[in-house]
Amino acid sequence: MPELVIRNGVVDGERRDILCRDGLVAMVEPPGSIVTTDAEVIDANGFVVVGAAAEPHAHLDKVLTADAVPNPGGDLFGAISAWRETYGDRNEREITHRAEQVIRRSIAAGITAIRTHVDCGPGIELRAIEALIALRERWAPLIDIEICALVAPQTLGEGQGAAYARLRDAITLGVDLVGGVPYAEASPRAATAGLLEQAAGAGLGVDFHTDETLDPTVLSLVDLAELAIDFPFPVAASHCCSLAMQDPARQADVAAMVADAGVHVVALPQTNLFLQARGHAQAPVRGITAIGALRAAGATVSAGADNVQDPFNTMGRVDPCEIASLLVTAGHVDAGDSWSLVAGAARATLGLGPAGPVVGAMADLVALRGDTLRGAVADGAAERIVIRRGAVVSRTSVDIASNHPLLA
Repeated sequence: MPELVIRNGVVDGERRDILCRDGLVAMVEPPGSIVTTDAEVIDANGFVVVGAAAEPHAHLDKVLTADAVPNPGGDLFGAISAWRETYGDRNEREITHRAEQVIRRSIAAGITAIRTHVDCGPGIELRAIEALIALRERWAPLIDIEICALVAPQTLGEGQGAAYARLRDAITLGVDLVGGVPYAEASPRAATAGLLEQAAGAGLGVDFHTDETLDPTVLSLVDLAELAIDFPFPVAASHCCSLAMQDPARQADVAAMVADAGVHVVALPQTNLFLQARGHAQAPVRGITAIGALRAAGATVSAGADNVQDPFNTMGRVDPCEIASLLVTAGHVDAGDSWSLVAGAARATLGLGPAGPVVGAMADLVALRGDTLRGAVADGAAERIVIRRGAVVSRTSVDIASNHPLLA
């Protein structure tokens, strides 16, 4: 692997040169300090260099279907119903076509790893799982893709046998994690325990859609935290919207349980702002989990985009800058800290090692046009240089042309 030198990038507010060697960051020095004869050199003057983003919660099987699968009410249950009605239209070829478009956009946006939940249930069976497994292998040179088998909420009672059989088939095909929607079942605790048992038997971690509701009486996150204490593999809980509906003392108590159990929480501001509070005519709540309480308790909180132009979020887009910006404006995360949720914390949720312009870290980097990271995130910095394992994998430039001298 050839060496790469990034010159004149802004790192933590200072101009720096960065040497990437063998997929790692080997040196971070003042400009002009790194001398090499064989390295590829890129000029990052005018760019901020940070660790690349990771997407901790995607649905690549659903992307880019907003026009084909309308959801007039715009709420979660309308989206679920609309999506399931189109299972007959889903096949490996069209899933692959849509998903690859978003994978390309993700790489260009500065994302070098994705965890995607993929439906695995009645009607869709294993078609989407098979499509995404093929894409995981095809795109492995450019991006890490994790597949979480999303089991339909029918894991109790008469549906349990079929649901578990289908899950075991998905595991045999080679999924990376077990997912599900335990909070939507008749007994969330029993559903959580059953899915944990299936995952443990396969040696896999779990990532559950958890409490994607504003109903304060729904709080299956507590069940997951209690049961995760004895679970030997990674555990993540995505959404956790109802935690924000608890009083501050209850939030703190649950957050402490989550932190003690090592459960990672994935906040999804873009989609939850779209879906939640549709019935709240007065002072609608934001629907984002209690990020502050969770982080104060020491829990790992990451953030992702979730849905990309589908019935669950017709405006969803692939841009970690947008998610970081929403964390600031809607989640009140400090502007200087927001990138860490879509980058370092997201990588930790995916089980990946640290990446960034730090000696010894993985050389998964993104250079964003801007003088400061806050400014680059706020601007959405269309110009980006994306580096994975020490090699440039994408470069986006912007050329603005005008005949007017004020815009020249």
